[in-house]
Amino acid sequence: MYLSAKQTVLLGQIMQTLAEPHEEQEIRELVGDLVMQLLGAQFYASFVWQPEQLRFGKALQINMDSENLRSYERYYQFNDPITPHMQRFQVAVRATDVLAHEELVKTEFFNDFLQKDGLYWGVNLYAWHQGRNLGDMRIWRDRRRDNFSDDELRLLDMLQPAFVTALARAQSGHDVQALKLNTLAERLTPREQDIARLVMLGRSDKEISRELQIASTTVRTHLENTFRKVGVGNRSTLIHKLRT
Repeated sequence: MYLSAKQTVLLGQIMQTLAEPHEEQEIRELVGDLVMQLLGAQFYASFVWQPEQLRFGKALQINMDSENLRSYERYYQFNDPITPHMQRFQVAVRATDVLAHEELVKTEFFNDFLQKDGLYWGVNLYAWHQGRNLGDMRIWRDRRRDNFSDDELRLLDMLQPAFVTALARAQSGHDVQALKLNTLAERLTPREQDIARLVMLGRSDKEISRELQIASTTVRTHLENTFRKVGVGNRSTLIHKLRT
């Protein structure tokens, strides 16, 4: 796979952004803009699947009409001949991989929704984590461009693990802070409390290191200090002692 100098720089910027502690929506928007540039695309949208309502929500867009996107949320997502099939893929997938383009252009979805913004060739990437869809990237080109190549799909696939990790980290951060500890936690520093909460959520030292962006040896030091202050010798006893 050949990358231009510009693509190499953009790829580095994407990986750096995914490693930084952004909010979930910021990740989808910041990375979406960079990925759009990386692939030479002009349009971008991103949603999060809401399994309770069986619909996509939390929409954001770049270079698309906001009202048109709202029409997708209200109507077209329920009359969408491609996205339900694309969502099943664990890798980057083109619209033409699930429906021939000559068939897509005959649909209401294409003529009354996609064409309003000039969307012609599309590729989607979904962030799946433990059976849950954390968000997606929907990247489109207009009809003057070519369809996305196999190499471009592989490029997106290279980004997917970091994209999933970043979204999972951002979303679990809210869960972590919501997890209440009992009064024994008053003996711990704020950082030790954060690590204790992550232990209670079943995170390994390596996962805690990645989520808090600290070295694994630092995690272990904080954890040993936590064990000593709470008076326990292992993770399971710590969890039991700190539950409210």
